[in-house]
Amino acid sequence: MTGAATSMMTARAPSPVLFKAACPDCRGRFELGSQELRLAIGRTHRTTFYSFTCPECGQAVRKPAGERIIELLTGGGVRTMRLHIC
Repeated sequence: MTGAATSMMTARAPSPVLFKAACPDCRGRFELGSQELRLAIGRTHRTTFYSFTCPECGQAVRKPAGERIIELLTGGGVRTMRLHIC
């Protein structure tokens, strides 16, 4: 194989996606990887949120997620669950 063919066959691992977040309790600001966030999509805006554990104080954090946040999180590989509330 030529050098060009070899370089075309080499796959690069995708860069990890990082999201900026803040904790309302300790007011810490940090970046979280997609594996550190969870997204829950419910039937209404009140039941649609994302959550994470603050890496600074350990507090469980839950914040509302609008359409733009949903788009960014799902596009960044955040695990998503759909809530079916009767």
